[in-house]
Amino acid sequence: MTNLLEAWRIDHSYFKRLLALLQKQVDAFHFGNTANYDLMLDIISYLRDYSDEMHHPREDVAFARMARHCPDMELALSRLAQEHRIIAQAGETLRKHLEAVLADAIVPKAEIEVAAATYLVYYGNHIAKEEEDVLPRAAQVLTPADWEAVRNAMPQRRDPLFGGSSDERYRVLRRQIALES
Repeated sequence: MTNLLEAWRIDHSYFKRLLALLQKQVDAFHFGNTANYDLMLDIISYLRDYSDEMHHPREDVAFARMARHCPDMELALSRLAQEHRIIAQAGETLRKHLEAVLADAIVPKAEIEVAAATYLVYYGNHIAKEEEDVLPRAAQVLTPADWEAVRNAMPQRRDPLFGGSSDERYRVLRRQIALES
């Protein structure tokens, strides 16, 4: 139990760092300064690939099991699970815009800003709700069998950015995070 909760808290801290880094790039873009679109795309790609494919599916299993133990939280847990889908869709929209920009397509500035704002606001608020309301309650109500089901919901996969991996795809992002620290 504690291992997964602690892993989620650590993931959330990493996600918040990346969202802050993305926000800096979006701010630069908004104010007419040069934004690093490759870096922005790396952030979105990581969050889409790791968070949406590994982190959120496990949370969804935990939420479903929590709803059985805590009927009073069922609506809030359902909303959080729905937010996982909204965050994934918003991330995919932003990713497509960034890929288009990097391919020298003309993308209206407002479309990029709206996609980025939607993504950043949803994601930031989502993490806060999970940390304030859900994780403490999960520690109280989920049984060892629940935690085992959550653990087995997805095959184990090393975090390609923060998991000690030498995944070359995120080399530039890793360097930028080190510079920001």
